[in-house]
Amino acid sequence: MNKKEAEIKMNKLGENKTPFLFIIDFEMQNSIVLPLNKLIKNNIFYSFNEKTNFRTIKSVADFSFSAEKLKFNTYKKSFDFVMQNILKGNSYLVNLTAQTKIFSTYNLLELFYLSRAKYKLYYDDNFIFFSPETFIQITDNQIFSFPMKGTINANILNAEKIILSDEKETAEHYTIVDLIRNDLNIVAKNVKVDKFRYIDKILTSNKNLLQVSSKISGFLDKNFSNKIGDIIFSLLPAGSVSGAPKKKTVEIILDAETYKRGFYTGVAGIFDGRNVDSCVMIRFIQKNNGNLYYKSGGGITSTSKLENEYNELNDKIYIPF
Repeated sequence: MNKKEAEIKMNKLGENKTPFLFIIDFEMQNSIVLPLNKLIKNNIFYSFNEKTNFRTIKSVADFSFSAEKLKFNTYKKSFDFVMQNILKGNSYLVNLTAQTKIFSTYNLLELFYLSRAKYKLYYDDNFIFFSPETFIQITDNQIFSFPMKGTINANILNAEKIILSDEKETAEHYTIVDLIRNDLNIVAKNVKVDKFRYIDKILTSNKNLLQVSSKISGFLDKNFSNKIGDIIFSLLPAGSVSGAPKKKTVEIILDAETYKRGFYTGVAGIFDGRNVDSCVMIRFIQKNNGNLYYKSGGGITSTSKLENEYNELNDKIYIPF
């Protein structure tokens, strides 16, 4: 369904206190909104903060996973285009992504069942994601966001000190926190940064990562559930996977990237009849013509180094077992 249809349906379900799932693509052109009791019928499974609608199965196959690395020159062309726009002043932070062909002995459903993540979802043999990043949470009438920017291999000596003292990563994180704070001010009152630049550890099948996050909060009207659709769409696209300023940066992204993101870097969430929990759809695998593609990326600023950004894009291609 389109944006307007999704907003209306989300508002109506929220007004009726009907639990539902929403999935919204990056460009806000395609949305899925379904009551929770219709998900299994539509072959949709989820686990959001350990709330699930499925039972885990065991795979009988030996696990293998590999990636056909994106050609460096292909990434360089997109990177150079983004950097030219940054140097012209058209943007000061651009989230640049790409898709990489991957190979695994596990199918999408097996990868979904056996992965570990704060948020994960399987959509009808079409795509899965296992995201560590919260988009927003609403508890009673208080809204929270946890922007995530800055990733490093946890096995590097003094990794935490390195990532927290990195000037480029620090500037990028300041930008995202400021952007998200401004976004929340559109829908909430008394918005503030509760916690700035703390470390989350993410376990993967081949390495552990450290991710830098912050916590921002504000207060909504008590009848917020009547306008859940309006609130969610007012905050999109998510700042951490677009950039700043948003409108111009999204135009740059659409010109720079060599594929359509689709649902990747959109948002998905659950309204349980009272509260909302949602995530940014990153760590994302898409099935296309029988092949699997992993979508990943990172933020580009004026101080970004081509090789570092290329390596970060590849470091984020993992299965969190």
